[in-house]
Amino acid sequence: MKQVIIYSRHGCHLCESARAELEAMRSEINFDLEEAFIDGDSKLESDYGLMVPVILIDGKMHGYGRIERARFKAAILA
Repeated sequence: MKQVIIYSRHGCHLCESARAELEAMRSEINFDLEEAFIDGDSKLESDYGLMVPVILIDGKMHGYGRIERARFKAAILA
């Protein structure tokens, strides 16, 4: 099963939308989902800063910002 991590910030509306989108897709395809907040973590803030939400699939950067459903599904099913 693929492991998906979404790096977020508290109060980030785009992050909340991305999380909801990922949760909705979990009813269609099977993957583990974890959310990690970068707030207060200097390393993560340095790495991802204003890019959030950032999506990693099996530890590799998949994308950031808005989720492209078809592209995400293809990556999960690959």
